[in-house]
Amino acid sequence: MTMQRTPLLLHRLLDRGARIAPLEEVVTQTPEGPHRQTLAQTRARACQLAHALRAAGVQPGDRVASFAWNGHHHLEMYQAVPCMGAVLHTLNIRLSTGELEYIANHAGDKIIIADQDLLPALEPLAGKLPTLERVIVCAEPGAGPWQTSLPNAVDYDEWIAGHPADYEWPELDENAPMGLCYTSGTTGNPKGVLYTHRSTYLHTMAQCMTDVFELSAVDIVQEIVPMFHAMSWGIPFSALTLGAKQVLPHRFMQPEALLDLMAQEQVNFSAGVPTIWQGVRAAIEQNPGRWDLAKLDRITCGGSAPPLELIRWFWDELGVEVIQGWGMTETNPLATYARRIAKRSQLSTPAEEHVANQGKAGMLIPGLELQVVDENWKPLPHDGKSVGEVLIRGPWICSEYYNDPQPDKFHGDWLVTGDVGVIDSEEYLVLTDRSKDLIKSGGEWISSIDLENHICALPGVAQAAVVAAPHPKWDERPIAIVVRAPGAGIGEQEIQQHCLARFAKWQAPDEVLFRDEIPLTSTGKIDKKTIRAALQSEGYTLPDLR
Repeated sequence: MTMQRTPLLLHRLLDRGARIAPLEEVVTQTPEGPHRQTLAQTRARACQLAHALRAAGVQPGDRVASFAWNGHHHLEMYQAVPCMGAVLHTLNIRLSTGELEYIANHAGDKIIIADQDLLPALEPLAGKLPTLERVIVCAEPGAGPWQTSLPNAVDYDEWIAGHPADYEWPELDENAPMGLCYTSGTTGNPKGVLYTHRSTYLHTMAQCMTDVFELSAVDIVQEIVPMFHAMSWGIPFSALTLGAKQVLPHRFMQPEALLDLMAQEQVNFSAGVPTIWQGVRAAIEQNPGRWDLAKLDRITCGGSAPPLELIRWFWDELGVEVIQGWGMTETNPLATYARRIAKRSQLSTPAEEHVANQGKAGMLIPGLELQVVDENWKPLPHDGKSVGEVLIRGPWICSEYYNDPQPDKFHGDWLVTGDVGVIDSEEYLVLTDRSKDLIKSGGEWISSIDLENHICALPGVAQAAVVAAPHPKWDERPIAIVVRAPGAGIGEQEIQQHCLARFAKWQAPDEVLFRDEIPLTSTGKIDKKTIRAALQSEGYTLPDLR
């Protein structure tokens, strides 16, 4: 018997939700309150968008860029652009003008679809993007008419109006490109990662597995992680496939606004970076009893490791499980997940071990392979002690960068992640740091992540970053940058004593610097490159204290 070889194309997944749950809602926050449309309407509008793009000359493989918040317009792009055979390039709205110019030109974007309030960030690029033919503007309710200096700008809703509400999606090669995301460019220019229909199809199927995020059609999903950040971790594709209700905050990203929407729509699953959840916690603590979050039962946290104390707080105070996910733009993006209880054998283990499980990067999603290797590429034992470079491979893992060879980023068919960690006897990946963020002091390695998480567990600390500072004797020593919680008077001595309760003296920060804020990257991670540059510009060098 020969099995059918049906190409793994996204339209076979993304049309499903509208078929099985046509009346389920997509809710987008606006200045005038929630905008609501059904999954059936979302698909119909996506088909109209596809027809409009085709009429404008967009062909399979052409790059159509989005420059938008999480909203129904962006979700329509997620469905229309890949399914018609074009490539959705999600431009990061938090990048500088220079970075946007480089990325849009490197991608060769033909059309940009942008939210009205974001036009000022794009307008400095007028005349600097030779491949750009048209800009489509998503108007904001109540914002009034818009004007722009960008070329051939038209209103999104007017532009798609009148086009058919159905589209015969083409049969493509499953290895055809469907999405383009650029890394945050922590070293050198940002690098493009081209997702294919096959890779995203398989990633979506894996993400829908019960043991990963436990997503289902009965969920109400609030996607806080930006749709311009590694395709919102793939969650919009999974939600469309399953037919789940989606709740999109648009530009209303303040903790109070997110909580208002969460309570109003009875969200039970949400996804965001640690800084989001730290802000949500602070808002709840400052306004106890304001929000009814009885339906909320799990949140996903990624981008960087959440402090164990934050994980514990959500469970103890709200009964909400924090599912930590690890991945990269290059892993399409989810690779591992960490849950309170991930195996039957853990049902009888103490609660504190459940929290410890959540603090790890997690176990592999089925279908992927993971190794930790030494400097000679020799695999290290899974003993929880042998620290090495993390390598990963699998059917949705990047094998090259878009028009930018980077041979040092790959070892055979393995992706060299740039993360350093161990694999323990339970097959959990535990990250100790990014290779470039490890601190080498007197020939010994110090993990900045471990120090940051420990400091963040101290009451009175809102955020913490640990970076290396030059030292005349030890080459590098750790220093901590700390943001106090509102009203807290915590001082350096308390933080130092807290660190010495767990770390040896040589591992603890030599100095604690208090700041009003810690710079973040465009994807919400602590921007250690900027911190180090700021310290260097100040001429900061640690004295020889030892």
